[in-house]
Amino acid sequence: MSIEVNFQLKRRNFSLEVQTAFPESGITALFGPSGGGKTTLLRCIAGLEPSVRGHLRVGDTVWQDERVFVPPHKRPIGYVFQGAALFPHLSVRGNLDFALKRASTRRISFDEAVAFTGIGHLLERRTTNLSGGERQRVALARALLSSPKFLLMDEPLAALDRESKAQLMPYIEQLHETLSIPVLYVSHSIEEVAHLADRMVLLFNGRVQGSGLISEMLTSLSLPLARSDNAVSVIEATVVEHDDNYHLTCLRFDGGEILLPREDLSIGKSVRVGVHARDVSLVWQPSEHTSILNVIPVVVKEVSVLNSAQVLVRLRAANTLLLARITQKSAAALDVVPGREMYAQVKSVSLID
Repeated sequence: MSIEVNFQLKRRNFSLEVQTAFPESGITALFGPSGGGKTTLLRCIAGLEPSVRGHLRVGDTVWQDERVFVPPHKRPIGYVFQGAALFPHLSVRGNLDFALKRASTRRISFDEAVAFTGIGHLLERRTTNLSGGERQRVALARALLSSPKFLLMDEPLAALDRESKAQLMPYIEQLHETLSIPVLYVSHSIEEVAHLADRMVLLFNGRVQGSGLISEMLTSLSLPLARSDNAVSVIEATVVEHDDNYHLTCLRFDGGEILLPREDLSIGKSVRVGVHARDVSLVWQPSEHTSILNVIPVVVKEVSVLNSAQVLVRLRAANTLLLARITQKSAAALDVVPGREMYAQVKSVSLID
């Protein structure tokens, strides 16, 4: 069930012109600067912008075109807002019961939604007595109980402190691991996007600048993400062992193995690791006399001038894409050109959380 969007919306100081499609599963991040149209696009999909023109197709069903407009209350969508938007006069159970009553079909049971979000101990509490993270977990459970065909999540972590974010993050992670419904996730945090998303749609001034797999979008030399000071690439890895003598954890990915400071992770767990472009250097041959532990064989895919002193290099380690930011002088001395086999020395790696 793909979601196909073609919307045009004009306001006095802003216009939205978006044509894109979202896959039938996984988390797709809508990312970009404030005012870029991310929340407006979600509202259009939810049917909350009646003046929008264009079409919306969900699977084989047209929800909106020149002749059809399915009203918001008839669109099987779960919407999680930044502020949770719970009913303050109802208990947690009352909020969940409200969603149950308006659902026309049943894709997830009450008990399953409660267990999935870990809110069983909160059911009789008033929503005004919940922490921010608890409120968002209740909002997520309520959205799931509406039996949606997909979820819209509008910066659900933005108003939370670091501890509350850490508590909520695993529940969002499980959405595509446990439930087979697509999620459209708005965020202005590249760390959140790198941690959670499978795909990204980059929005700027109401237009799509690019879309694709998260690994491709983060490392595309034609997009601003790769050219920012905090440019990062993502490695999908598996925990294979712990070295207690040196307090290190070993991860394996399709391009080799990497070490990072000891993490309390179970063997076999899948994790995402972030590598900043500024922490990657290139050599022809690995050295035995270096303090850098992570040296990865790579192939140069693209080289692009970043500024008068530096270049960006897009690298491939098996199927994993990496970025390196090096000086123009180093690129010339090492003859860094597409197709050259080299080694990437990774100064620092860290789990994305």
